[in-house]
Amino acid sequence: QVQLVESGGGLVQPGGSLRLSCAASGFTFSSYAMSWNRQAPGKERELVAAISDGGGVTHYADSMKGRFTISRDNAKNTMYLQMNSLKPEDTAVYYCNAHNKMTIYWGQGTQVTVSS
Repeated sequence: QVQLVESGGGLVQPGGSLRLSCAASGFTFSSYAMSWNRQAPGKERELVAAISDGGGVTHYADSMKGRFTISRDNAKNTMYLQMNSLKPEDTAVYYCNAHNKMTIYWGQGTQVTVSS
């Protein structure tokens, strides 16, 4: 059974940091590219960052460049998102996904709230 389980969300003050994790099971993690996406209330889901199957190639949405860092540990079947300098507009549910040419899997999401 395929599972993607996000963790690490929570309430943080503006300027603070959080580290999200996405633990994968039920498929060959190292064969899938991965990404973090987010959805704020009333808005469409958007890409935050993506990473290749081997971890050597990364991509960030413009508003996240320099603040967020995506990484993965294929030995632990886990992907991470380090988020620094958080802003209120980063408030959203953050989802991880795993994808290849034929398949896409989604996690259930973790809430990140940036507020004073």
